[in-house]
Amino acid sequence: MKQVIIAGHQIEPGEFTEININIARLPSHTIIETPIYVSRGLEDGPVLALTAGMHGDEINGMEIVRRILDSGLHKPKRGVTVCMPIVNLYGFLNYSRDVPDGKDINRSFPGNRGGSLASRLAYNLMHEVIPYIDYGIDFHTGGAMRTNYPQVRSVLKDSINMELAQAFNAPFTIDAPFRPNSLRKEAARKGKHVIVYEGGESLRFDQQAIEEGIAGTLRLMRHLRMIDSAPEPKEENRTIWSTSWIRAKHAGLFQPTVQCGQHVHKDDWVGTITDPFGEFKENIHAPSAGYVIGLNNIPVINTGDALMLIGFDNFCRLESAPIPR
Repeated sequence: MKQVIIAGHQIEPGEFTEININIARLPSHTIIETPIYVSRGLEDGPVLALTAGMHGDEINGMEIVRRILDSGLHKPKRGVTVCMPIVNLYGFLNYSRDVPDGKDINRSFPGNRGGSLASRLAYNLMHEVIPYIDYGIDFHTGGAMRTNYPQVRSVLKDSINMELAQAFNAPFTIDAPFRPNSLRKEAARKGKHVIVYEGGESLRFDQQAIEEGIAGTLRLMRHLRMIDSAPEPKEENRTIWSTSWIRAKHAGLFQPTVQCGQHVHKDDWVGTITDPFGEFKENIHAPSAGYVIGLNNIPVINTGDALMLIGFDNFCRLESAPIPR
């Protein structure tokens, strides 16, 4: 059987082990370690990484990986799972997206051993884990007070990425270019295929997003022949080829009239902005047909704020196209 090494530890067939990577030390002398849970099946197969908590306030991804571990779903028949429920322990402890120096780990790859705290965390991940995997799912959540409908993001022109995204079979698959200095981009430079799963809102559990994330992970593991069975999708998968934000033209109080995941037609009424003093009321209409894949939950908004993200598949493009004259 092939040799499997993660973070300097050789993993034997049938073994489950916890590996702690020392990251840094707090001013209080408290040691910060990132736990990695590795489970190897009795037969050879691919190495799949499940990473969550890159942003410390995105708890839905953490809960997905936690439930996978808690229920024993991380134990493959074939291959290896590498589970990291919380990459950014600093952010998790402080209810924050970033690390204490204000930097974003997912904009700090490939990292630097002697750089900023975010850069050091990225460096450890790129040297201790990523070189030894074949595939990965990086779990994320919508930003503060913004819901993302369950979705996979990937560069779909890559046939392997498309295959992984289709196997995961989330409600939406979004063609998303690489973000500079992200884990997904730097892993791709090393020939690794990592897809991103997004669902729910920061600092708030979203049961649908959690359940979709678990089910999609199991479907991907089945596709990779790591396990033999997985739940069937509850919703039809739609591929989104482009997106556009609807932004506020005026400041005020925003109330949506649509739900995340909903299909809207061109000119549909999707929300209202009112003045808190009763001086005006503006109805917002969809500029084109599409799906609401992201929705702002903050009532108080300023001019230019993002209200909702509309995604377009091929059918929506045709529906929104002007009628030839």
